[in-house]
Amino acid sequence: MRQEARTWSLFSLTWPIFIETLLYMVMGNADTLMLSQYSDHAVAAVGVANQIIALTIVLFNFVALATAVLVAQYLGARREQEAIDVSLVSLAANLLFGLLLSAVLAVFSRPILRLMGLPAELFDEGSGYLSIVGGFLFIQALMMTVGAILKSYGFTRDTMYVTIGMNVLNIIGNYFLIFGSFGLSPLGAEGAAISTAASRLIGFAVLVALLRKRTGISLSLRSFRALPLHHLRSLLKIGVPSAGEHLSYNTAQMVITYLITWLGAEALTIRVYTQNIMMFVFLFGIAVSQGTQILVGHFVGAGRYEEAYRRCLKSLYSAIAISVLLATVAYWFAEPLLSLFTDDRSMIELGRKLLLLTIILEPGRSFNLVIISSLRAAGDVQFPVYMGILSMWGVGVTVAYVFGIALGLGLVGIWLSFIADEWLRGLLMLWRWRSRIWMKKTVAPQAKMA
Repeated sequence: MRQEARTWSLFSLTWPIFIETLLYMVMGNADTLMLSQYSDHAVAAVGVANQIIALTIVLFNFVALATAVLVAQYLGARREQEAIDVSLVSLAANLLFGLLLSAVLAVFSRPILRLMGLPAELFDEGSGYLSIVGGFLFIQALMMTVGAILKSYGFTRDTMYVTIGMNVLNIIGNYFLIFGSFGLSPLGAEGAAISTAASRLIGFAVLVALLRKRTGISLSLRSFRALPLHHLRSLLKIGVPSAGEHLSYNTAQMVITYLITWLGAEALTIRVYTQNIMMFVFLFGIAVSQGTQILVGHFVGAGRYEEAYRRCLKSLYSAIAISVLLATVAYWFAEPLLSLFTDDRSMIELGRKLLLLTIILEPGRSFNLVIISSLRAAGDVQFPVYMGILSMWGVGVTVAYVFGIALGLGLVGIWLSFIADEWLRGLLMLWRWRSRIWMKKTVAPQAKMA
């Protein structure tokens, strides 16, 4: 039913993840690009709402991350029934958690946006988008979990194909609903939200069918009657610290977004445009980190620690080289890229400066993407959290306020805070990996030396 990890190459796992992640970013950028033709205010409102949605997805992701680690380690140790048991427990947990958080976002969208300091002129569009997309986020929680299971079994192409279909549906839905094509009323940001939620629902249905076909895991009610809940402890052992690291990052980013609201709606808008371009720059690092996590998890489960150690470092060197190249290309073509979103010359010039700083930023981000994923795959989850909290808040948020607000550097000062945070954390993660302490952290019991 599955291939052994030794028959996989990083490339065979990573290229579908690369395409899948690219398409997820395209889905977000399609909303932004299409909304930019409708209203700059709609773009800024959706940008702030997506900060809250991203934070919520982090809370869902802690189960999916832990699932990926445990399933990979159990499969590496040739304990397939336990891999199936972990999968079922994680799906049940994320369903319940997802329903709770979705209800909170749907009911309290307006108070949440008030806390974010969203400008008054953006409030109606932001709250409409957040209540719809947020209210259906439990579907995203389940999709993330099913996707993590399929990837751990090596079926990275399946999730890629589903993402392709979701993007096509989302773009078609945006065309009809944002602009009111074929006699429909134009809905703007609310139309983008409806399209996003509907495409995710269809994508989830397809993923469930693929899960049963590829792994034999059934999601019938009978499968959930006698769940081995002892696996929940292992999921929490990995997932809670992992979520802590992601939660810290996203809450720090929300605070920084709040600081940017002090600079005005224009600064908020160009931040959204520039970061949409930056997403394509660190896309390769994301794909490599996920592919590396699958391999490292299988190697650690099989007791093949030296192969895991070398795999992480090779992946890191590749991610750094490609990120620098892509950041340079983005800066070189900054004007035409930013012109896709706006024709305001002052906004384009500011975005160009930020993309220049991105050439320095992205190598530091590569350290964190690749090494933290490898540490997590090995079961070493607490160190990245502790160091992350210290750096994100002690350096990232602090420098953002001092340079961006107090010293008046604006978004340039904000970007300097990103650089300082990513490089400090990245170098600390490299030290941790080279220390080999993670070799003693394997979570799946009875993993045998190969």
